[in-house]
Amino acid sequence: MLTTLAVLRWFHIVAMVYWLGGEWGVFQTSYNVINRNLSMDERRRHMETAYRIDILARTGIIALFPLGFHMGYFWGVQPYGGAFLTAVWVFYFLWLALCWAAFIKRETDTGLKLTIWDERIRYLIIPLLAITAITSLMGYGPFNAGTGQMWFSFKILIFAGLLVLGLLLRFIMREWTTLFRVLAENPGDTAAENTLEKSIAFGRKIAYCYWIGIGTVAFLGATKPF
Repeated sequence: MLTTLAVLRWFHIVAMVYWLGGEWGVFQTSYNVINRNLSMDERRRHMETAYRIDILARTGIIALFPLGFHMGYFWGVQPYGGAFLTAVWVFYFLWLALCWAAFIKRETDTGLKLTIWDERIRYLIIPLLAITAITSLMGYGPFNAGTGQMWFSFKILIFAGLLVLGLLLRFIMREWTTLFRVLAENPGDTAAENTLEKSIAFGRKIAYCYWIGIGTVAFLGATKPF
């Protein structure tokens, strides 16, 4: 029997797939972005590919926010429905619109400004999720964290940590745009090339932690072990 929960679960699985798969695609594409043996046009094409893959990962990440709360309500691990869930979904669509606007305008100054606003939203969301998860695990709410319910708060806490890692990766991709502008004006700029390589090398280390965290979140949601 088709239920709202079943549809939400399907949507959640799709969002997780795009999140994990998208990050892997960007990771692999980055090797060619920093390859000095390729022409700038070729490197730009790979960077463009990375952005087109990444937008699906970003969409998946943002979608998990309302999906998690909505399914949590059905499972009884978070007690807020009605107006709260409506507000969460409205917020999600506004955030998604901002994210896609930043992507569409990514090669412009407007795009960079929109990306910064997208990042600022995370500055609010990350501590909010982390604090509510911790207080819930301590027994103070707002989420239910009794026996068999703590997995939800742990999942929220890890998700907040993953948003921090994702924010660092956003900084790196925003830096790509700036550095490629420098290289367009001064091809072979050694300082810019070195900065690009260092930023992507740092990003790859973050990516390994990111994948472990994504797998952990998926495990908690699928097994609900505690």
